[in-house]
Amino acid sequence: MPSFRASLAVAAIVTISAASMLPLTAARAESPYPAEPIKMLVPFPPGGGTDIVTRLVVDRMREDTQWTFIVDNKAGAGGNIGLDAVAKSKADGYTLGMGQTANLAINPALYPKMPYDPTKAFVPVALVAGQPVVLVVGPSSKFKTVAELVAAAKAKPGTLTMASAGNGTVGHLTGELFSRQAGINATHVPYKGAGPAATDLLGGQVDYYFATPQTVIGFIKSGRLRALAVSSPKRLPVLPDVPTVAESGFPGFDTSDWKMIVAPAGTPPAVVQRLNAQVEKAMSKAATIGRLQAEGSVPMWASPQQTAQFLKTEQKRWGDLVRSAHVKLD
Repeated sequence: MPSFRASLAVAAIVTISAASMLPLTAARAESPYPAEPIKMLVPFPPGGGTDIVTRLVVDRMREDTQWTFIVDNKAGAGGNIGLDAVAKSKADGYTLGMGQTANLAINPALYPKMPYDPTKAFVPVALVAGQPVVLVVGPSSKFKTVAELVAAAKAKPGTLTMASAGNGTVGHLTGELFSRQAGINATHVPYKGAGPAATDLLGGQVDYYFATPQTVIGFIKSGRLRALAVSSPKRLPVLPDVPTVAESGFPGFDTSDWKMIVAPAGTPPAVVQRLNAQVEKAMSKAATIGRLQAEGSVPMWASPQQTAQFLKTEQKRWGDLVRSAHVKLD
């Protein structure tokens, strides 16, 4: 009897030990996310608007979680090269991309051939920020309001010149949308970048320019450029005295260059949800909000489902505008 009881005890111990090992084995097989550094691809050069916003969000997430992030700038083709690298990455949550209006909503209608299908190649993770554009004129311009600019454009159709940082940019298409709603016809002058466009506006070579806030806020504050309106539904905290286009006679006018984190299609929903929650936490910090507002950006956040719906709506809106305005690449 003693030996039989001993045998039962040994058997019970072996059974319990084996059972207790199962969760450990499973845990080793499926390490908690993230178990390695997360690469964030920025499809534009260092120092630009998308890069600055990306590094701000990543730094806040790193502070909150102690996760390791690697920011990798992979520029070219209007953001298509970097986003293509994301699309072709393994769908495990370890490669993300900072998409934006151009490479997710405008380029598909602008480029004859895209390296990826933005409607199928990605799963939207989270909205981050939106950056409206500012309608600015030169220091010697006679225009003090949007109404004055529109009246002059209607008096002499085609004579006013509208600068942009390039064909198909958010500023260009905002200008096209404004022309359609205002019923005016201006001559578009595309430049190869925001800097040259601002330089010619300062010199009086062009009449007006829909520019990103980062490009012109310094000039506005110093009085070297005059801001007539902003394209957002509400006034920007950094430019509180500048009315919106909507306030200036065009109700509902709303455009912005938004930023959105995306992952390769097929990334596990649980991973997407966890990333989304951390982005929300990062974007809700007072320091983050203040930093974004200081440069003319508007903090944004939405659930993965809301972000996906937002992207679908924006793709249709910008695509329709590109096609109806017959916008072509340089």
